[in-house]
Amino acid sequence: MGWEDYHLHQFVIGRRLYSVPDPDDTMYERKVVDESRVTLVQVVPRVGTEFTYLYDFGDSWKHDLILEAILLPETNAQYPTCIDGKRRTPPEDVGGAAGYEEYLAVLADPEDEDHGNMLQWRGPFDPEAFEPFRVNQGLGKKSRPRKMATSSSPR
Repeated sequence: MGWEDYHLHQFVIGRRLYSVPDPDDTMYERKVVDESRVTLVQVVPRVGTEFTYLYDFGDSWKHDLILEAILLPETNAQYPTCIDGKRRTPPEDVGGAAGYEEYLAVLADPEDEDHGNMLQWRGPFDPEAFEPFRVNQGLGKKSRPRKMATSSSPR
């Protein structure tokens, strides 16, 4: 998504909750599976699997996800990689969906009294911009990209 990952988040897959465990989980009777101990293929094993990702419990960015396809890896490609997308990620801490709508309205109206403050806060922002190259730069920083071996390479 391009967010900084400094807010709480969770994945709900089936009846299980995956996140970063916290000592308070037992106090709130939350059974949390440590997300660092599972891989995506273990918890989302087949096409059609639906699950939810919630980021920033205050802003409540809820994403309903579905595994649409499992593709064979390409030789010499770097993984993970973004192959396509649409629209730019909303800024961190913008206030959820309602705050984001207000933010875009203020940016679109130079006469709005908060226009200058919004520009000063985040700078110019084009919500329609989407650049897979930038997404992949971010993915490379957050993970150890893996290169698929060629068929002639030893395994």
